[in-house]
Amino acid sequence: VQLQASGGGLVQAGGSLRLSCAASGIIFSINTMSWYRQAPGKQRELVAVISTDGTTNYADSVKGRFTISRDNAKNTVYLQMNSLKPEDTAVYYCNAERMLLARPITSYWGQGTQVTVSS
Repeated sequence: VQLQASGGGLVQAGGSLRLSCAASGIIFSINTMSWYRQAPGKQRELVAVISTDGTTNYADSVKGRFTISRDNAKNTVYLQMNSLKPEDTAVYYCNAERMLLARPITSYWGQGTQVTVSS
């Protein structure tokens, strides 16, 4: 299983980035896909999640600015990040989980991509 995240970089506050995570080795369409982030000295936190039926949820801190989407034909999940703030600076990780009765039975992580927002 491989989750290859890309699209991170350095951007000024107010700018935009689009992260991608390409999955292989899993049946992508039956996995719930998520983006997490971890800032230096902080715990990893959930940013956004998209279920197999396309239902999305977001952390309060990114609602209205970030959009998660998926393309099952390309086995890829995206995170469009707009109006970026310095506090969005973190390593962003994608996660794939296969759920059964609302509990994960498998969970895989990508390698992370650095997002740095300058003020």
